[in-house]
Amino acid sequence: MTNYVHGYSAVEADRLHDQATTLGELLHGDSVFPEGSKILEAGCGTGCQTIFLASNNPSCHITSIDISQNSLAIAKDKIVARGISNVHFRCADILNLPFGADEFDHLFVCFVLEHLPDPGAALASLKRVLKKGGSVTVIEGDHGSVCFHPETELARKTIRCLVDIQSEMGGNALVGRE
Repeated sequence: MTNYVHGYSAVEADRLHDQATTLGELLHGDSVFPEGSKILEAGCGTGCQTIFLASNNPSCHITSIDISQNSLAIAKDKIVARGISNVHFRCADILNLPFGADEFDHLFVCFVLEHLPDPGAALASLKRVLKKGGSVTVIEGDHGSVCFHPETELARKTIRCLVDIQSEMGGNALVGRE
């Protein structure tokens, strides 16, 4: 089971919301699936990406999972506050999914793999629950490709610190390029 959980503090939850809102159109403009599809969102965290996924797919059945009950509670509150009703939340570990084989039409993974010590194992676990012919959407960051203006040594050190800390916690902030 993965122990690292992203977004526990209120400040971090707010940052994740700001990030999702800023990147929403860019990341989710084409995250649209056929009507009636069953979608698994793996690692929904505090629901920042769930809002876009559910809003873009109102006729789909979305199951959003996370290992943190606290994060799931925040996510559910966000969805309920917006009157969205097509999302079911469930506490689950991405490496030990409580679903049958071939259960979902689509898998959606956004900013999750970078936090895992073995992203390949997570993808293999997810593949088991995907129907033949289904699709996988994976959105990941690459903190090694950031640009600054003006570029400063302090800005570069700050990003390097993020990459190093995530590595020390078992993740990989450069997984997007891998």
